[in-house]
Amino acid sequence: MLRDPLGRPVTPDHFVHHGTDLETQWEGEVPHLTPNDRFFVRNHTGPADVDAASWRLLVTGDGVGRETTYSLAQLQSFGSTTRELALECTGNGRRFFADQQGEPRPGTQWGLGAIGVARWTGVPLATILRHAGLLDDAAQVMAVGLDEPYVEGGVSHGRVRRPLPLAKALDDVLVAWGMNGEPLPRDHGFPARLVVPGWVGIASIKWLGELRVTTTAETSPWNTKWYRMHGDGWTDDNSTLDRMPVMSSLDTVGAPGTGTAVGREALLRGRAWAGEAAIRRVEVSADGGRHWREASLVGPNQPSSWVAWRLPWTPDRAGPHELVVRATDTRGRRQPERAPDNEDGYLFSAAVRYRVEVACR
Repeated sequence: MLRDPLGRPVTPDHFVHHGTDLETQWEGEVPHLTPNDRFFVRNHTGPADVDAASWRLLVTGDGVGRETTYSLAQLQSFGSTTRELALECTGNGRRFFADQQGEPRPGTQWGLGAIGVARWTGVPLATILRHAGLLDDAAQVMAVGLDEPYVEGGVSHGRVRRPLPLAKALDDVLVAWGMNGEPLPRDHGFPARLVVPGWVGIASIKWLGELRVTTTAETSPWNTKWYRMHGDGWTDDNSTLDRMPVMSSLDTVGAPGTGTAVGREALLRGRAWAGEAAIRRVEVSADGGRHWREASLVGPNQPSSWVAWRLPWTPDRAGPHELVVRATDTRGRRQPERAPDNEDGYLFSAAVRYRVEVACR
């Protein structure tokens, strides 16, 4: 049996391996919900080994009236909420900085497989904070994981942690213990994690151990040293990473095994997503971006998730074709021709180009 560098059994055709990072790869139509065993994996250290019976979530800081701990059973006693939400790595699409823009960037060379949609079950973060006596002058929540401290170049940066503005924390964030009707898998944060809809994946801290509520802003390396835009044109005023951009993909051309031929109709299928927004429109060009046709959106189309799209296409000549897909979201954002460059290759948002070979009939 094939195992990854952390000893996890992996079905060979489910993932692209980037060291300990696993990128979901698909053949054929992509399901709306990503199965737990096909969901991409991005961890900074090895997955934490946590005993659910003894696990406690600590809520502390000068922004709450009292320091409080919660067991998993206590969290579940507040009731539960289930939502279908996407989680996406901040570096999803990074390899296209090199492939399409000639600007290679360091880090995991993700294609478009560092995203998945799951049905997450948990309790609103707002419920926990208010139960702990949230104060009127609270400003942010620092979520801290229980994985081992991250060490780089001999320097320990401590446990993975990242601050959330209080407005987002009180809006739609979940403390989740379930994923697609099952307890969270170990790789995905067992026994509890944050799920921050529409925001960069690093905000959704796994193996949640502490919520530090403060009346002043605190920082961590995960919102200053990393997961922040660096490079020409980026300043303190515009480099914060929070909401994910609008994106789209072409998943299949025609039916599996049929090939694509001149004069034969092929069905183009794919997905589009847009952080906290829903999708308004998907357009496809079969001539490298000179002319565009609007695709049909199929199935659920909710903010912080993805929607399927379809478009019939009949090629009129043999040879290579460059197909381009772009999406526009309900906030009016449309994928650009080029993504804004940055030193770490974050938030690739440009319309992706696909080479499709058409045979003579």
